[in-house]
Amino acid sequence: MKITQTDTYTILEDERDDVLDFASYLERVVPEKYEDLNLVIDLLQYTELTLEQLVGFIKLSNYQRADKKSFVIVNTGIDYDIIPDEMIVVPTLQEAEDIIQMEEIERDLGF
Repeated sequence: MKITQTDTYTILEDERDDVLDFASYLERVVPEKYEDLNLVIDLLQYTELTLEQLVGFIKLSNYQRADKKSFVIVNTGIDYDIIPDEMIVVPTLQEAEDIIQMEEIERDLGF
């Protein structure tokens, strides 16, 4: 896994070719090492992402959001119309950063 730290979020990028294995791995390590961080999950390497694969991240997404932290997936290979409402998927890292900034402002305002 490739890790990139910024001031307001951390990018976690899969370096293998199994998205469901990556989701399972993150479910184990995020609560131990990254629970206090806003996370961007970089899945840009997957040019065709299925709903089943995406839903592999839903438990982790719900965990992070319940803890008042952002969880944004970056991917261009999925049909955006089928994404569950409780997940945020954007096509670029810049958009992921923008989402996190907006969510931070909302949390600061008490929303």
